[in-house]
Amino acid sequence: MVKELRHFFNAHFKDAQYEAFVNDLNEAHHSPLQFRPAETPVFVPKYFHQKMINACESIIDVVLRPDFKSMTQNAIPKNLEVKNEDDYPDFLTFDFGVCQNADGELEPQLIEMQAFPTLFAYQVLLDDTYQKHFHKPDNYTSYLDGLDKQSYLQLLKDQILGPHDPANVVLLELFPHQQKTNVDFYCTQEYVGIKPVCVTELIHKNRQLFYKNEGKEIRIKRIYNRVIFDELLQQESWVQEKAAILFTDLDVEWAPHPNWFYRISKYTLPFIKDPHVPETYFLNELEEVPKNLEDYVLKPLFSFAGQGVVIDVAPADLEKIKDPENWILQKKVTYAAVIKTPDEPAKAEIRIFYFWPKGAKRPRPVNNLVRISKGKMIGVRYNKNKTWTGGTLGFFEN
Repeated sequence: MVKELRHFFNAHFKDAQYEAFVNDLNEAHHSPLQFRPAETPVFVPKYFHQKMINACESIIDVVLRPDFKSMTQNAIPKNLEVKNEDDYPDFLTFDFGVCQNADGELEPQLIEMQAFPTLFAYQVLLDDTYQKHFHKPDNYTSYLDGLDKQSYLQLLKDQILGPHDPANVVLLELFPHQQKTNVDFYCTQEYVGIKPVCVTELIHKNRQLFYKNEGKEIRIKRIYNRVIFDELLQQESWVQEKAAILFTDLDVEWAPHPNWFYRISKYTLPFIKDPHVPETYFLNELEEVPKNLEDYVLKPLFSFAGQGVVIDVAPADLEKIKDPENWILQKKVTYAAVIKTPDEPAKAEIRIFYFWPKGAKRPRPVNNLVRISKGKMIGVRYNKNKTWTGGTLGFFEN
């Protein structure tokens, strides 16, 4: 995105550098990555960065509305609502596609947003490893809002631990060691000091939860939640029975509370009006089907990992929907293939991390990740056998 930096990086890139870089990532926690790291970072100019932040802040304005909880109450599936919800989420993420407007200028367009953790800890390892093997311009950084590695890690600890000892906080997931993002769990354990724990390992006594550490039962006072609750419904019955305790009245803090995953999601998009947020409609509230239906994408409200999304929408697709209240029609975002690589140019999607410190009036931007793609959509299955694709980070101009 910054031509001079892209030219310099590509001209000096060597395959041996990349191989050593990947080897270090794989060896960091003696567990090979379950996803492909891209060969290159993305260099983000100041004007583009500011446009993304402006869009994020306009969305946060909506979240801060006094009626936000009432207008998003139907976002939470009744069978997945968790008790003791807090006033605001500890974490927010905003995904922007790198696009081109009618004038040929690069602009961000919101793809998705979630009040849910992502690779918050792994990105620290990634930044360190990139800088070990590749050149980073002095006036560019992956950390946002004036943060550096040390201040970011301190903020991450504060957000995850709250006032508690690390022994009393767990990273909760479904079979964490089998997840594709398990490297982030190991990085979290290294940087924050908490253990990844499976839902099936929880011990329930009265209103309290415990886990075993070296044979001893330890009280859980706070949960760093990595469980996507939709995924619980796809588990075997014995797993769902174990997880049922999460829906009871527990004496435990959540970071973030699971209900926020639904409140700040695709469900929120129709309420947001911003030039960098594609126009979106609840399907059941659509007064007239757009004549340019091919310019829209059809998305189920309650799904994960892009499942159920219809890219090339036809009238017949709308007619087949039996529960239109659970679907949105969103203006299609066309990614711009602007990342020059040794063969074909690539597209990019930038995720901005926000942390919401306890007592703060607003959350703050802190870090980022980037996914690079050469396929029709962003994701591993669309980039098989392609190089210069995968997960990476953005270096933002100071």
